[in-house]
Amino acid sequence: MKRPLRILAVVAAAAASALIATTALAQAWPTKTIRIINPFPAGGGTDTFARPLAAKLTQSLGQTVIIENQGGAGGTLGANNASKAAPDGYTFFMGAVHHTIAETLYRKLPYNLERDFIPVTVVAYVPNVVVIHPKHPFKSIKELIEFAKANPGKLNFGSAGNGTSHHLAAELFKTLTGTQLTHVPYKGAGPLMLDLLAGQVDLAFDGMGTSANQIKAGKLRPIAVTTNRRSPVVPDVPTMAEAGVPNYEVTTWYALWAIKGTPKEIVDRMYQDTAKALTLPDMKEIWASQGADPGGQRPEEFAKFIHTEIAKWAKVVKDAGAQVDL
Repeated sequence: MKRPLRILAVVAAAAASALIATTALAQAWPTKTIRIINPFPAGGGTDTFARPLAAKLTQSLGQTVIIENQGGAGGTLGANNASKAAPDGYTFFMGAVHHTIAETLYRKLPYNLERDFIPVTVVAYVPNVVVIHPKHPFKSIKELIEFAKANPGKLNFGSAGNGTSHHLAAELFKTLTGTQLTHVPYKGAGPLMLDLLAGQVDLAFDGMGTSANQIKAGKLRPIAVTTNRRSPVVPDVPTMAEAGVPNYEVTTWYALWAIKGTPKEIVDRMYQDTAKALTLPDMKEIWASQGADPGGQRPEEFAKFIHTEIAKWAKVVKDAGAQVDL
């Protein structure tokens, strides 16, 4: 055998061995605890959907699935940590719409959402809701706008962090209504909610997954939902368009990613088990109680959706003139 042919044979044998090893790993998976990194503190909207899903995956996969909260920097700290994890199928990432916004909002990210992760599927679509602390008299968006215009910068709004949908939803509102509101970023929706309930923050463009229980308890006043249709959780609350702000629509979504390099067989199994979990009656009930719609589209469809979302939010970031340093 000539030397070039001998080299090709060695390379081919090595490739075959690697393929066999990867296939064997995927077939044996999982053999130990799986972690899903949630890049926000406990108690936020991501937790609302991640924890019930983890419980169902624990049952279907036969191994414990845990949620590991790693909050900070608008969800980008946990995302960066996840991107550096071993692609062996034992680390996944539960991100959100926030991470498509971060791609253009932050001047320099240490990771890239489309390069460093493999899309699995969207877990939940959730409307945002404008909620006011009851100390304020506002009963409508119209009253809020009137006060904000008469008192520029006096009202503040809280968000789960720079670059989150809470943040950009308010920036879009400011752009469309010509109002000035002061941004107060937190390290997650959980810490934000504590200060909002205490009256330290005036209002928030919060996810329904975090605010629903507080609204039901009468601790927060909803004055508009940000989707193009009303939410069954608060059916009497108008959409932003109905309230007098046309061309306004924001939907928060939460989704599951694998780490780049994770074997396709493992990604496919995680997708199948997640999609099946989202069809279960008790899961549908949890989602409905938060005004959420389940996801479940295939990984390739989710990948296209991510690309579209990055482009959409890039325009909002540019129009708002928003920019953040890590």
